[in-house]
Amino acid sequence: MKIFEKRLTELRKQYGYSQYKMAELLGIKQPSYIRYENGTSEPKQEILVAIADIFDVSVDYLLGRSNF
Repeated sequence: MKIFEKRLTELRKQYGYSQYKMAELLGIKQPSYIRYENGTSEPKQEILVAIADIFDVSVDYLLGRSNF
């Protein structure tokens, strides 16, 4: 899921959020969020949808299935 990790990290930085802030917004612990960016863990569907909502993008964009 390399594209997901890349897009997640890019969006977070673009919005100026720390990894801690993202974890807080998602209601998860920071180490869990860090694993998403590192590619050692994949988010559950509800977390994936929440990430898309935070950044106002589609889940397809996050997963590399579309370019917008």
